[in-house]
Amino acid sequence: MKLYDELVARGLIAQVTNEEEIREMIDNGKATFYIGFDPTADSLHVGHFMALCLMKRLQMAGNRPIALIGGGTAMIGDPSGRTDMRSMMTKETIAHNCACFKKQMERFIEFGEGKAQMVNNADWLLDLNYVDVLREVGACFSVNNMLRAECYKQRMEKGLSFLEFNYMIMQSYDFYYLYQNYGCNMQFGGNDQWSNMLGGTELIRRKLQKDAHAMTITLLLNSEGKKMGKTASGAVWLDPNKTSPFDFYQYWRNVEDADVLKCIRMLTFLPMEQIDAMNDWKDAQLNTAKEILAYELTKLVHGAEEAEKAQAAAKALFAGGGDANMPTTEIGTDKLVDGKIGILNLMVACGLAGSNGEARRLVQQGGVFVNDEKVPDHTFAVTVEMLGEGVKIRKGKKVFHKAILA
Repeated sequence: MKLYDELVARGLIAQVTNEEEIREMIDNGKATFYIGFDPTADSLHVGHFMALCLMKRLQMAGNRPIALIGGGTAMIGDPSGRTDMRSMMTKETIAHNCACFKKQMERFIEFGEGKAQMVNNADWLLDLNYVDVLREVGACFSVNNMLRAECYKQRMEKGLSFLEFNYMIMQSYDFYYLYQNYGCNMQFGGNDQWSNMLGGTELIRRKLQKDAHAMTITLLLNSEGKKMGKTASGAVWLDPNKTSPFDFYQYWRNVEDADVLKCIRMLTFLPMEQIDAMNDWKDAQLNTAKEILAYELTKLVHGAEEAEKAQAAAKALFAGGGDANMPTTEIGTDKLVDGKIGILNLMVACGLAGSNGEARRLVQQGGVFVNDEKVPDHTFAVTVEMLGEGVKIRKGKKVFHKAILA
């Protein structure tokens, strides 16, 4: 099976501008393509994971990826999928986040001369002259067409700032610049980026009288890409200091039954023949499929050793065994009052809740357990003696954590 057909079989392709030409380019290693990543945090999360896996697949077939870090577009903020305006970040924060992204991407993509490239659109966007942009780029865009784009329509009722209105023009200029200076002939992105991506292909056509191509990838979990990687306690990060390998494993181990084979097709590098053989799996076999999914993805992100540790720890917990390799937080004596720490403060310290209010709600709903005993109410406290032995905290049925005395 050639690469393009495999991408279709894996359910990865949603829309393309010219299927036959894109098929020929991808299958023959002729695509120099880019995917953009706006550095809105200091770590990539699993919402970016599909894009990284796609870049890896195409690079393995001889195509050349360009990882575009949006140091410039992050100054504006993408309105796609947003009901409100993003918080403005400082240049220093953006630069820090860009450096973190680069380090994480190097686990997936092979960078170097003749291989993948990493670029930052701050290098060209921040030096643009505003009047020149209006004359050279703005003249190519119809405001009527822009307002019909889904990313803008959904914001019109609550308010769309002029700052955000320029995002499509900036992203389109990225493709135009990469086409001219890096030989980039294709762009990939999620379905919610389709209007922005078409803006780039149209800008190249009008300014250069040449064709470039765009392709959107299907987003996971019922195509609700913005929900991908979200849990009750926040995002699932690729940085092990923000989401431990164990928690990363558990996230994929607990996907819905209806999504497990979809995730295996889209995200793992297992042969299609092996995946197709799972099509009729049911009941207990789906749990095996989830273990395969969780192990393969944890291995991709954190390495085989961490994947094996996470799998062993998960099986031990499921069987009611030990807590080896469980995510652990050390609690200093400075956090104790009269030799105790309240359950709400403990949950926040362990990252199991974002605030005391959230922790209180979880306790009131009966979803918090300490050493397998349900926490009776929000006044419950853990003693220094308990911490000395190690305390196992469970949130709901699937999130485990250990707290010990520092």
